[in-house]
Amino acid sequence: MPTDELRAIELLTRVPYGRVATSMRAMPFVAPARHLVDGGDVLIRLHRGLGYHRACNGSVVAYGADNLNSGAAELWSVQFTGTAGIVEPTEGQLAAFGPDPRSVDGEPFDPVFMRIEPRFVTVHSLGRSTEEIHHAA
Repeated sequence: MPTDELRAIELLTRVPYGRVATSMRAMPFVAPARHLVDGGDVLIRLHRGLGYHRACNGSVVAYGADNLNSGAAELWSVQFTGTAGIVEPTEGQLAAFGPDPRSVDGEPFDPVFMRIEPRFVTVHSLGRSTEEIHHAA
């Protein structure tokens, strides 16, 4: 695995949520998703009730996560594309995802899981100035 991909996967392990993007009925959308790094792949958990999993399944999607609101001295953003597919997680993976949200947009949360093999990975890092760090604190 190339260095950028290894770095991206390592960074993803630092945050639990990101955003998946693709198109549905010719319209682009971005949806929040809980993710879990599994080897070199990324598993995501979405709410089935929104139907986004149907648009993602078998399609090329973009996935991104970051620590931009963390206040850390070193900010980063990871983006990758890959083909998504619906999967049944193992008991260990379910445990690693942690508890499901109670609801999404007022509806009971109904999880659906997808696996994405990262391709075309981009990692950006932003070194913050001392003044910016103190202002954020």
